[in-house]
Amino acid sequence: MRHIGFVIFPGFQIMSLTAASVFEFANLNAGEAVYDIRLLSETGGPVRSSIGVSVETEPLRSPAFDTLLVGGGTGVPPSMPGLLAFVREAQTQSRRLAAICTGAFVFAEAGILAGRRTTTHWQFARELRQRYPEVKVEEDRIFIVDGALWTSAGMSAGVDLALAMVENDLGVDLARKVAKQLVVYHRRAGGQSQFSALLELEPKSDRIQGALSYAKNNLRASLSVDQLARAANLSPRQFSRAFRAETGQSPAKAVEHLRVEAARLMMEQTAHPIEMVARETGFADPERMRRSFIRAFAQPPQVIRRNARGQKRGNEMDV
Repeated sequence: MRHIGFVIFPGFQIMSLTAASVFEFANLNAGEAVYDIRLLSETGGPVRSSIGVSVETEPLRSPAFDTLLVGGGTGVPPSMPGLLAFVREAQTQSRRLAAICTGAFVFAEAGILAGRRTTTHWQFARELRQRYPEVKVEEDRIFIVDGALWTSAGMSAGVDLALAMVENDLGVDLARKVAKQLVVYHRRAGGQSQFSALLELEPKSDRIQGALSYAKNNLRASLSVDQLARAANLSPRQFSRAFRAETGQSPAKAVEHLRVEAARLMMEQTAHPIEMVARETGFADPERMRRSFIRAFAQPPQVIRRNARGQKRGNEMDV
């Protein structure tokens, strides 16, 4: 049995506990208690969350867990000497340590992230970088694995992180069953962006939303203004005017963002040749896709793929 310690603190965000459900459902699907989950806090007893709900916890004692997770909050966690000492000791006694969302600040303050790659919620990434310049913060990641240290973006990304742990421990089939029961995608790749092109565009009308959904589902098409206007049931002139008013972008720029997002995911999660990725996502050729990647990520597609493969190898080494 793998023992998991899940540490929370006063004012923790209760959604970070969702990651614990991944291990619970792993037990159910495995047909046995593969994971033993303990909720911990510095002093033990009830711990009040940011929304006011209290959770009963055990006090910090021995950090000899297989996996130790630290939850996050709606802000930077308070400095707690007992927890910091516990985390430092756990680094030598636990197989892996994970921080969800702003829990990365606990790891950074404990000094275990120096020189290590990490991520956190995009709203706090700059502050983490400024407070701890020795930490290699990558704010545009769902989760990052650097050796035995795992960190995730926002609270929901803790589910992706936990699913990746289950996949490493028990295999991809069981992890998929858990994801299906939780009604989530079989986990997002760690290197996947925290941002969604559709969410960032924030169209307000059903017609513009419909046109964008059409574009996302038909990236191989030319996706001219005329095509998108027909999908929105508007004239090309009406569509262009409404699209820019609602999104602040031209239709062409928005389509490029959707294509780059899809191409990046293919580069990270498949071994398809770059030429195929460019074709499947609607770029005329690999060079056009390369220029779009440079504009969006300041990196060419090959670097994105190489980084994703490096992280995957790191995951496999931790199994």
